[in-house]
Amino acid sequence: MRSLLYTIGSLLILLLSHDGGFTGAADAEHTFRAADAEHTFRATDIHTHRHRRNHGHRRGEEFEYSALSCRAYSASLDEFGAVGDGVTSNTAAFRDAVSQLSRFADYGGSLLFVPAGRWLTGSFNLTSHFTLFLHRDAVLLASQEESDYEVIEPLPSYGRGRETDGGRRFISLRFGSNLTDVVITSENGTIDGQGEPWWGKFKGGELKYTRPYLIEIMHSDGIQISNLTFLNSPSWHIHPVYSSNIVIQGLTILAPVTVPNTTGSTLVRNHTDNLKIPITDSCTNTRIEDCYIVSGDDCMAVKSGWDQYGINYGMPTKQLLSRRLTCISPDSAVIALGSEMSGGIEDVRAEDIVAINSESGIRIKTAIGRGGYVKDVYVRGMTMQTMKYHYDPNALPVIQNINYQDMVAENVTMPAQLAGIAGDQFTGICISNVTITLSKKPKKVLWNCTDVSGYTSGVTPEPCQLLPEKQPGTVVPCNFPESSIPIDEVKLQRCYSRRRLM
Repeated sequence: MRSLLYTIGSLLILLLSHDGGFTGAADAEHTFRAADAEHTFRATDIHTHRHRRNHGHRRGEEFEYSALSCRAYSASLDEFGAVGDGVTSNTAAFRDAVSQLSRFADYGGSLLFVPAGRWLTGSFNLTSHFTLFLHRDAVLLASQEESDYEVIEPLPSYGRGRETDGGRRFISLRFGSNLTDVVITSENGTIDGQGEPWWGKFKGGELKYTRPYLIEIMHSDGIQISNLTFLNSPSWHIHPVYSSNIVIQGLTILAPVTVPNTTGSTLVRNHTDNLKIPITDSCTNTRIEDCYIVSGDDCMAVKSGWDQYGINYGMPTKQLLSRRLTCISPDSAVIALGSEMSGGIEDVRAEDIVAINSESGIRIKTAIGRGGYVKDVYVRGMTMQTMKYHYDPNALPVIQNINYQDMVAENVTMPAQLAGIAGDQFTGICISNVTITLSKKPKKVLWNCTDVSGYTSGVTPEPCQLLPEKQPGTVVPCNFPESSIPIDEVKLQRCYSRRRLM
């Protein structure tokens, strides 16, 4: 009988649903208990949202958010026994909540609301057709205990761990694989990686496995990460990999530009990919926009696997759009292509980028023997202040069609370093309408160009002879694509839900 009632209730909900969001009559109530579930979930509706528990009705205020998909059902984390005191571990509560809410994947999806508070947790897995929503005063605190993170195999396009000989790695704080339609969003709540102990252990050689990331989603389609503040990840902050149709939007990411050494008595630069954010790795159709990033490493990294493992896996990163980013990275790049790019990188577009006190703007980096390629890179509308280098690619096996246009750089020590490989030139380079103001103590050689070919137009100071002026006296634009990337056509929906009154 219980199963029959559950089935009837499910069919009723489906009949009253539209486009994944519940749109029933203004006073309609649809609450049912999933078979064998310990918690009651409620339908979300613009006009009414009621949740019955054994002790009667509880009402909450409505809230609005933007997402790839709206959800029919929601629950609050504290209904699963979680305590937001910053001390109590809530790992079991998160895992229980996701498990219970996963029952509604085929019935309009579900939302887990994290109320105001400080919620300490270890790793937990995400599920499909699911939204994790943080209240503006909610802080997820990552556990600093190694035992709270499962040890998993290395990524197939890397073949080994990035930091240890053993090859295996700690799972990320938020992890998912083979998922569809996953949203992590907020009213600017915070995810704090509490990474300091991990940094110290890593630099002291005390870790057996590669450090955890804050978010990693693999082999998935339809990912949104938006309107959050990220702090102090043990390692990388956001890592979508082998995935497609990704929107990363409205993030504030604050990572220290220096990290403590093992004694904690001095501050030193960490050269070990400690805090790259965010990373797109062998992904297709990605949009990253409206983010503010401070980092001791590259602000945004684009990757596609490592050496022979990346070559054999053969999954490039392509169709990547980044725009309206503000980045501070005193010792690294604003956008780095590579160095792990053995699967290839193509069709990368960056627009309206502001760089402040950074080493380089767009940097293409790799090593001889890494293989792969970087091609069809388009950068325009970039403003840079206090730069060590403006453009800084290292030697690449294949690099072609790299375009810079409508850029202003101030206080620059060297406009460009373009160093190709003898017999394997960088080709198709275009630099147009670029004004570079030098620092008080610039390098003696302003343009370092070897084994490159292309043209410039309207560039100050005068470029190297290998990049001649195309039509002196006339600014000739680079050949930017007229068609848009598919992810740029994706619009977020306006969704509604309710917070439970505390």
